[in-house]
Amino acid sequence: VISRNQEGPGEMGKAVLIPKDDQEKMKELFKINQFNLMASDLIALNRSLPDVRLEGCKTKVYPDELPNTSVVIVFHNEAWSTLLRTVYSVINRSPHYLLSEVILVDDASERDFLKLTLENYVKNLEVPVKIIRMEERSGLIRARLRGAAASKGQVITFLDAHCECTLGWLEPLLARIKEDRKTVVCPIIDVISDDTFEYMAGSDMTYGGFNWKLNFRWYPVPQREMDRRKGDRTLPVRTPTMAGGLFSIDRNYFEEIGTYDAGMDIWGGENLEMSFRIWQCGGSLEIVTCSHVGHVFRKATPYTFPGGTGHVINKNNRRLAEVWMDEFKDFFYIISPGVVKVDYGDVSVRKTLRENLKCKPFSWYLENIYPDSQIPRRYYSLGEIRNVETNQCLDNMGRKENEKVGIFNCHGMGGNQVFSYTADKEIRTDDLCLDVSRLNGPVIMLKCHHMRGNQLWEYDAERLTLRHLNSNQCLDEPSEEDKMVPTMQDCSGSRSQQWLLRNMTLGT
Repeated sequence: VISRNQEGPGEMGKAVLIPKDDQEKMKELFKINQFNLMASDLIALNRSLPDVRLEGCKTKVYPDELPNTSVVIVFHNEAWSTLLRTVYSVINRSPHYLLSEVILVDDASERDFLKLTLENYVKNLEVPVKIIRMEERSGLIRARLRGAAASKGQVITFLDAHCECTLGWLEPLLARIKEDRKTVVCPIIDVISDDTFEYMAGSDMTYGGFNWKLNFRWYPVPQREMDRRKGDRTLPVRTPTMAGGLFSIDRNYFEEIGTYDAGMDIWGGENLEMSFRIWQCGGSLEIVTCSHVGHVFRKATPYTFPGGTGHVINKNNRRLAEVWMDEFKDFFYIISPGVVKVDYGDVSVRKTLRENLKCKPFSWYLENIYPDSQIPRRYYSLGEIRNVETNQCLDNMGRKENEKVGIFNCHGMGGNQVFSYTADKEIRTDDLCLDVSRLNGPVIMLKCHHMRGNQLWEYDAERLTLRHLNSNQCLDEPSEEDKMVPTMQDCSGSRSQQWLLRNMTLGT
C-alpha cells in the first residue's frame, strides 16, 4: 500500500488494533517474524510519522556541503512490509543529494518474494537500490562488511531491516561527522511496538552501557554529561557504548579503525567490541539527540543460528574481552564461568590492530569515558563473601533488582556468588548493590546509584566485619525465620558477623 492520505491504519504512528475475529490468524502470522505481521501489512509502506524531536532541533540549520551516505541494510527472511517501509522511509525522508545509494544485503533468505519480486520492485524507486546476495548464511557482522565494501558514499549508515526514519534524521548525523570524522554517531532509537506498530519516542536521557555479563544495557545519562552540555539537550550525548543496530561512520575511518572483527560469528558482542575500540583508539561515540529513527523491538528472535545463540555470543564476547578489556575481563569470566571453556579462535590480528592504533588501556576507558560503569575501576575484592560462623556465601540467587540478597552453601564456581567490594565501598554483584534502608534490614539488591548513602559499607579487614554506615549495623548470619537470607544486627563482634572477602581468579 502506498498511502496518499493520513487517515489510514497506522498513519501518524498510531497503533493498529486487530479485530477479535482475526486474532487467531494474527497469532499464527506473529510467529513468522516475531512481530505482528498482520498489523504491519495493513500499514502503508510510506506511512506518516509524528515529529518527536526536541523543539530546539526543529530550527537547527546544517551546512549545505555535507558528506553523502550509503545506507546499508542487512536482512534475513524479513517481512515485505517492514523491509520496504524501511527503504521508503530512508528515501522519502532523506535529501536525495545526501543519499548516495541504498544497499540491501540479503543474508541467504529463503523466501521467494525476497528474490526476483524484490529486485524488480526496487528498480523503480527514485534512489539507486543495490541488492547484494550472500552465498550462504553469514550473519549480521560479515553481511555488513560485504555491504560496506560495496558502498560508494563518504559515510556508511547501517540500519536494521525493520526501521522507520523520521523527518530530519539524516542531516544531524552527517553534520556531526563533517565536524569530526572520528565521531561515530547514533540516532535516538524510537520504539515501534512489535504488537501494534505504534511509534513511540525514545528518550534522550538514556545512554548505552553494559553489565558484567557484557550485555548491552540502557542507563540514565549521568549528571556530568548533562553538565558538559551545559543543559542543552539538543547537543549530542557522549555514550560509552552503542546498541549497534543503527549508526553512521565515516567510510575511511571505518577502515582505519578496523571495521568489524570478522572472527566474530552471526551477531552479538560486535557493538561492544566496536564501542570499546572507538573510544580506546582515539575516536568518540555519540547519540545525536536531534536524529530519531524507529526500530521494531522484538521480545524473541525469529532467527536460528548455526551453533545456537548462546554459544555464538559467548565466543564473540570472549574475543572482545581478550582483546580490549585487559585485567577487567575477570569480571566477565567470573560471573559467566562457562565462557572460559569456549574456543574463541585466533585474536592475534585484532591485538596487532590495537597495538598499531596505539589504543589506550581499558582502565583509561573506565576512568574517562565510563566512570559510572558497572565494572568498578578500583576494587578491594572480586569473588565470594563467606560467613566465618556458618561457612556459607552471599548469593544473589539469580534474583532481580528490589529483591533480597541470599546466602547459600559456597560452591566456588563464581556466577551468582560473585561480589565485588569496591573502592567506593559498595558491595556489588553485577549492576546491583547491597542496600539497606531501615534498621534491622532487609538487605536488598538495588541498581547501584554511585551516591554512597544506603549502599555504603565499611569492611574492617582485622575484625572481618561489614558495617553498614547509615544504620551503623553489621551484616550477620540468617535468623531462624529465614535460613536463606542474611540479616542486619547491632555490631557485637560475634563470629556470625565475620566475613571473608576472597579474591578469586578463574583458571583462564
